[in-house]
Amino acid sequence: MASIVTIEIEPGIIWLAVPDADLRILCGCPADSVKHLMRRGLIRPINVGGVMCETGPNAILLSDVMVQNGEVCNLAEFPVLQMFYRQGLLLPGHPNNSGAKPILIGRREQVEAQMQYIYRGNYGLISELELMDAGVPADQAREMMRLKLKFAFGRIQHPRELLNGLILDDRPMEIKNGVTIRRVSLNVFEVSYGDDTAIVDLNLAPHRSHDCPYPLGSFQFRRDYFAVVHLGEGDGWDIRRPSMGSVVVFQGRVYLVDAGPNLDHSLTALGIGINEIEGIFHTHGHDDHFAGLTSLMQADHRIKYFAVPMVRHSVAKKLSALLSIEESEFHEYFDVHDLALGQWNDIDGMDVKPLFSPHPVENTIFQFRAMGAGGLRTYAHYADLVSLAVLKGFVTDDESKPGLSQAAFDQVAANYHEPADIKKVDIGGGLIHGVATDFIADKSGKILLAHTAQALTPEQKRIGSGASFGTVDVLISAHRDFLGRTAFKLLTAYFPQVNPDHIEAILNGPMRMFNPETIIYKNGQPQDCIYLLLTGQVEMLDEDGEARAALSAGALLGELTGLHGLPAAETCRAVSFVQVLEIPCDVYTTFVLRHQLFSGISTLMEGREFLSRTWLLGGVVSTGTLNALTKSMRRRVYEPGSFIDHNERAVGLIRSGRVSRVLGGEVIETLGEGEFFGEEAAVFDAPGIARLRTEEPTEIHSIPANLLGAIPNVRWKLFETFERRNRQESSVSQAGRTVLAWNDEYSINIQQIDAQHRRLFATANHLLDAVESERSREEVAAALDFLITYTKYHFAEEEALMQRYGYGDTPEHKQRHVKLTKQVLELEERIAREPVQAVEVLEFLHDWIVTHILIEDRKYAAALNAAGVY
Repeated sequence: MASIVTIEIEPGIIWLAVPDADLRILCGCPADSVKHLMRRGLIRPINVGGVMCETGPNAILLSDVMVQNGEVCNLAEFPVLQMFYRQGLLLPGHPNNSGAKPILIGRREQVEAQMQYIYRGNYGLISELELMDAGVPADQAREMMRLKLKFAFGRIQHPRELLNGLILDDRPMEIKNGVTIRRVSLNVFEVSYGDDTAIVDLNLAPHRSHDCPYPLGSFQFRRDYFAVVHLGEGDGWDIRRPSMGSVVVFQGRVYLVDAGPNLDHSLTALGIGINEIEGIFHTHGHDDHFAGLTSLMQADHRIKYFAVPMVRHSVAKKLSALLSIEESEFHEYFDVHDLALGQWNDIDGMDVKPLFSPHPVENTIFQFRAMGAGGLRTYAHYADLVSLAVLKGFVTDDESKPGLSQAAFDQVAANYHEPADIKKVDIGGGLIHGVATDFIADKSGKILLAHTAQALTPEQKRIGSGASFGTVDVLISAHRDFLGRTAFKLLTAYFPQVNPDHIEAILNGPMRMFNPETIIYKNGQPQDCIYLLLTGQVEMLDEDGEARAALSAGALLGELTGLHGLPAAETCRAVSFVQVLEIPCDVYTTFVLRHQLFSGISTLMEGREFLSRTWLLGGVVSTGTLNALTKSMRRRVYEPGSFIDHNERAVGLIRSGRVSRVLGGEVIETLGEGEFFGEEAAVFDAPGIARLRTEEPTEIHSIPANLLGAIPNVRWKLFETFERRNRQESSVSQAGRTVLAWNDEYSINIQQIDAQHRRLFATANHLLDAVESERSREEVAAALDFLITYTKYHFAEEEALMQRYGYGDTPEHKQRHVKLTKQVLELEERIAREPVQAVEVLEFLHDWIVTHILIEDRKYAAALNAAGVY
C-alpha cells in the first residue's frame, strides 16, 4: 500500500496526504478550494475528544506563479481560516491544537505575498496612522482601532507568528516527519516519503480555468429601472451557493455589490458579460467579498469602484500584497469613486449611502434608493453585520481598553434597524456575523436572510425570506427600452464621424435573444445579418471547434464576412443568454457606403481581425477598443538575425515569422505568430532584460504600451506574462554571465520595498547585459538612465515610508541616498566618456545596491516591522 495518497480534485488543485507523517497538503489553492475539498469529503465534520470540528489540510503548497490563464492561483485566506478555526489548530484548549503550526510551502515571493495578503485580510488597516492616511479623522481612527483590537483579542499578529513558511528553492527540503519535496520544473513538484514518491503538477493547460464547485444553471433577467438580482446568499463555506452578493440594476445599467469567488461563473450564469458592468459597490475586503475583483480586472474598460476611502485603502493594500504590485496599480484597473460615509451619494441618478458596520476589517453596509411612482424606493444590503448581543459585550467606558462606546453602539443599532423596502441581512452568527432575531421587529417591507451555509430554521423563516440565485426583486419597473440606449451608445462610439441621427438607420432592427449553447452562426455558412452584442457572452470557435475567444458587450459579430458578402469564417456560439441587435447585411452595407466608410472600415477590420485572433487581445475586448488599437499600430519588417529595438515603450505583436528571446547568448523562448513581447513596458514601465532576435523574415505590429496598459483585461494578461517570463529568466543558467543575482537573504521583510529591490536588480541586470553584449554607447546610456530614474523613485518611496512611520534616522538615511545618487551619476559621466567593462559595473552595482540593502535598509525595516508594517 502506497504511503503517499494523491487525489486530483480538479486541474490546479491536488490533495496529497502522508498519513504516517500526519501530513495533509492542499496543493494549489485558487478561489473556493476549501469548498472543493468539502464536496470531495476531504473536509468533513468529526468529533475529537468530545469537540465537534472538521478534518482538512495542515499544509498548503503554493503555485510557483500567481496567475495562470487569467486566474489567480494562490488564495490561501480561507484554507488558513479553516485550519485555524474549523479544525481548531489555533484555538486555545482545542484537542487539535498540538502547538504545530500549519505550513505554507512555495517560492519566497509567493509565501511572502500570501503572508501579507492574509495579514491584510485579517486586519485591513493596522494602525491609527494608516486609518488617518485613508481620511479617517484622528478621534475616529482611535475609536476604530479600539474596536479592531477587540476583534483581534487585544493584539494584531502577523501570520508569521501563526504559520510556518517553508521556502522552496530547487533542492529537496523536508516538510515534516521525513516527508521531502523538491521542485522538478516550474509548478511541478516531487514529494517523497521513504521509498514512495508522487509528482504534483499545478500547471493549467492552455485556456483551462478552475471549475466552480457548485452548479449554477442559466438565467435571464430584464435590465429594469431599479431592481435587485440576487447573486448569492451563501457564505465562504457554503458548497451549494455563491457567497452573499447582489446585482443592482438602475436605468438599465448593471452594478455589483461585492465580488465573491467564482464571480465570472456567476455572471455567465446570469447572462451578464463583463463589459456590461458599470461599477461595483464594495463593502469590505474579506475573500468571500473580494476574490472576484480580479475577474472585474478583465474588462476592456476600468470598471467604476465605489467605496468609502478607508475600505478602498484596505482593499488596495490587500490586492497589492496578493499580486506583489504597487498600491497605485489599483487605479490602473479600476475607475475609483470615493463615497462619503453616512451620507447619500448621487451615483448617476441613484442615491447610495454607505454606513459604518463593525468588523475585523474596514467595512460598510449600503442603502440604495431611487425615485419612482409613490416616492422613494429603497434597497438595503447589509453584508457582514455583528449581532447586537455580541456588540453589546464590546461596550466599555474605558477608552484605554479595546471595545467601543455606548454612543457608537447606539448608532450602529439605529443603522441596522432603519427600514427599507427590501433589506438583505447577514445572519451568519458567531463573533463577526449577524443573527436573524435582531430583525424580528424590523419595519422593512421585505427581509432577506443571507450569508449562511445552513437552511433557514422555523424561527428564521418567520422573520425573513430566502432568495435563490438569479431571482429578481423589482423596485421600480421600466417603461422604456434601456437596451436600445445601450445599442445607440455603442454604435455612436463606433461611428464617431457619422451624425447620430443617421445611426438610427442601423438601430432600426429587432432585438433578438439566443439561449445558452445556441449557435448564432456557423463557420462556412452565408450570413444574412450582423449582430451587435448587448448582453451576455459568446465564444468564437475556429475551424476545429476550439474556443479562441470569449466576447462581451460591444462586440460586432460577423461584420467582416457580412460586409463583404462572404461565408462566416468561424462559428459563433452563445455561452449564456445573449441579447443582440440584429442588423441586416444589406442595410449595414448601404449605411457604410452612403457615409463613405467602406475603405476605412475594411482597413480597420483587417487589423482588428488579426488582433482578435491573438491571445492578448482575443478576449472580452470590444470592437470599438480593437478599432482604437488598430489605428495606433505601426508595421515593421525585419530580416533574419536582426535585433529588435527593445527600448521603445511598445508591445510588439508578431504577424508572421519567429522571434527568439535571448539572454546571455542562450535562447530562453521562441515566439511565433500571434505572440508578443514588451510586456515590461506596458505593466511596469521597465526595460526588458532579454534581447529579441528574429529567426526568419518577420513582420511585427507595434502598439503603444500606454494604450494596452490602460485596458484592464489586456493589462492583466501582460501582468501574467511578465510574471511567467520573469520566473523563466531567473531560472536560466547564470554560468559565465555577469549578473547581479538576487538572494533571499536580501529581503528586508517589507513586501513593497522587497518588490522594488527586485526591480532594481532586474534594471541593473539590463544595464549589465547591455555592457557585456557590447551594445552601442547610446543603448548602454539608455539602460543606465532607466536605472537612475527608477532608483530616484525607489529612494523617494523609502523616504516617504520612513517619514510616515516616524523612523528616527530618516535624515541620515536620506543623506546616504544623496551620496548613492551622486555615485551613479558619476558612473553615467564616465560611461559617456569611455568604454567600461561589465565586471567593473557589476562590482560597482554590488557595492552600490547590495551593501545598501543589507546594511542600511535593514535598520529602518526593523523599526517599521515593530510598528506592524511588513
